[in-house]
Order: sequence, then C-alpha cells, then structure tokens
Amino acid sequence: MRSVKVFSVLLAMLFALVVAGIAVAGEGPEVITLKAKKGDVTFHHHQHQAKFKCGECHHGPNHSEYKEGMKIQTCDKCHTKDFSNKKLNSVMKAMHTNCKGCHKEHKADGAPTKCSGCHKK
Repeated sequence: MRSVKVFSVLLAMLFALVVAGIAVAGEGPEVITLKAKKGDVTFHHHQHQAKFKCGECHHGPNHSEYKEGMKIQTCDKCHTKDFSNKKLNSVMKAMHTNCKGCHKEHKADGAPTKCSGCHKK
C-alpha cells in the first residue's frame, strides 16, 4: 500500500513538472526562421518569451496595445510596401526597428548587435 502512495506522489510531481514546463515554454513556435537577403535569422521565440512580455514585440492593428489572448498575425500581414509609415513598410524595417533597439539594451546579456550575430549565411 505504501508503494502505491509513493507512486501516486511521484506521478503527481511528474505531472506538475510537465505542466510547469509547458507554461514556461509559452505559445507559438519554439523557433522561427526569418528569410533574409543578408542571411536567414533563426529567432528563438521561446527563449525570448521566457525573458520578455508578449506585448514588448507583438501588437494589434494600428499598433494597438497587446492584450492576453489576442490573435497574433505574422508581421508580413501589415508591414508591406503599402504600409503608411515608410519607416516600417517592410518586415525587415519593422524587425530592425524593434529588435536592434532591444539588442542594444541587452548587449551585456549577450544579445548580438552586429548583423552577422543574427543573419547567418
């Protein structure tokens, strides 16, 4: 009987660890590959989720504030040549505006700040 209790406790602990692992991993793909002329960028989405809030990168239409549960569109749905803000009228411009500033802020944490740090040929 004692072994059944021990087994039950161990099973409950294992379940809790799996659930915690899923919560930490977050939603969305673990890794995203962004095709680029200067070399593809492998974006480690789950690693960023562990450090930053979703709203630091994601937003709604007209750059509205991100809200929990909001459907996330890919950047190329809006950031096109027809986008009204010419500084953000491509995915590359939007990424560079968002990512480069953050990478400069987190340089001491190992964030790459040179092109070759993200773009791999």
